[in-house]
Amino acid sequence: MEGTEIRKLVALEDRHWWYRERRELLAARVRGLAPGAALDIGAAGGGNTRVLRGLGWQVLALEFTAEGSEVAAERGLDVVRADAQQLPVADQSLDLVTALDVLEHIPDDRRAAAEIHRVLRPGGRLVAAVPVDPRLWSAHDEAVGHVRRYTRDQFVRLLEGAGLQVLDTRSWMVLLRPAVALRRKVSTGSDLDDPHPVVNGVLGAAVRLERHLPVGSLPGVSLLVTGRRPGPGDR
Repeated sequence: MEGTEIRKLVALEDRHWWYRERRELLAARVRGLAPGAALDIGAAGGGNTRVLRGLGWQVLALEFTAEGSEVAAERGLDVVRADAQQLPVADQSLDLVTALDVLEHIPDDRRAAAEIHRVLRPGGRLVAAVPVDPRLWSAHDEAVGHVRRYTRDQFVRLLEGAGLQVLDTRSWMVLLRPAVALRRKVSTGSDLDDPHPVVNGVLGAAVRLERHLPVGSLPGVSLLVTGRRPGPGDR
């Protein structure tokens, strides 16, 4: 993602419906875990890093771009500028890795997944999100630097191929998928914008409703996955 997009993201993420819901989904998946050492890959301005820090994690933000790492540092976060394909972290040193809307940007996603496996302790968790459904590919994907959109099976195979155990997969933005599909057909660039407060509220209500509906196995726009590095006692 280019620096201008990151600055745009940071200006919006605290109030934007999509980022707010993604933070809630992340918090729900780590809230029951005992806090420890964590790495937030692709932290950008650090919105998700701050969620983890607020839940008691000792978290390091990792960002590839100079602009993103500067923004995270300006927000008072511990940040390192590095490549997810070569994590500057010791083997088996982390209890949690988050990679939310990151792996779709990386040319060698298998190497990045292998790096995540390497740095997790046995039993350590991964929370990852990626855009799904290649049929939704549009100018938006190109504008924000996506290399691919996954299918559910492709992403599960990627993680399992790296030695990770997939615990849970859930689609989100299921209810809004038809509207997204229509918009992407006419996209000419990034869809990241600052919606009117009423629109922001309506879209936020739609994605929040999904928390209470059995729609996680249906086609969506994004996929949220929880995984773990198996321990020596696992079969």
